[in-house]
Amino acid sequence: MGSGKSSVGRLLARLLAGRFVDTDQLVVKQAGCEITEIFQKHGEEHFRQLETDALTSLRGQTGLVIATGGGIVLRPENVALLHELGFTVWLTASEDVIFNRVSRNKRRPLLHTEDPRKTVTELFARRRDLYAAASHHTIDSTTLSHQDVAHLIIDEAHRRFPEAASSDTP
Repeated sequence: MGSGKSSVGRLLARLLAGRFVDTDQLVVKQAGCEITEIFQKHGEEHFRQLETDALTSLRGQTGLVIATGGGIVLRPENVALLHELGFTVWLTASEDVIFNRVSRNKRRPLLHTEDPRKTVTELFARRRDLYAAASHHTIDSTTLSHQDVAHLIIDEAHRRFPEAASSDTP
């Protein structure tokens, strides 16, 4: 949450001539309402199932750059799906930067708490190990532009998959 996944993902898809997919947007389309409404009416567990369904719907597709919600790693089956779908990068940032970024967005249901700053700290602590286990590579976006992050991802993907670097497929 707040690491730049969607912004970097859109840029990365353009650079790679791929298609950008945001699983949160797939959930919204599938549910026919915003994520805050899903949380209010049906709860987090229902949202997590819709998130898993959205990720599953991407199986077999190629040329995708996928941005996920920050909690997608809470379900082990999602981590397996992410690895099946491709190269997984964890974009992280300092806790202060993440809070500054997410506090501007009032549509984040997990931050509708008495102390959003404390909530960010708790989420970060609870998810850190899950992100590390789910990712093939980590990039700290604290001081980097979206362009810098996108190029670092491309460079790392080419380093890890040199055979793909010579093809035109993202």
